[in-house]
Amino acid sequence: MAFDYGSPADLFIPRQKSIRRRQQVGYRRLATAAEAIRFAVEELPAVRTLGAWMQIGDDRFDSDQICQLYESSGYPLQRNLSR
Repeated sequence: MAFDYGSPADLFIPRQKSIRRRQQVGYRRLATAAEAIRFAVEELPAVRTLGAWMQIGDDRFDSDQICQLYESSGYPLQRNLSR
């Protein structure tokens, strides 16, 4: 089954633990999964260690899966080779 990089995607980015010891989560809605993947991999300093995840419909992708989708031969956007 092929991954649909054109689907709208929700990206969740855990933030540093606050003083109240409760973890806050940042949220971004992007027009396409490809844009969400690019943002997560190229803009977040350490997507894997931050524990970011992406949701598309009922499917949830963890940070390792996001990186795999970015590195996939089917990824439709140009990659930033300097990262």
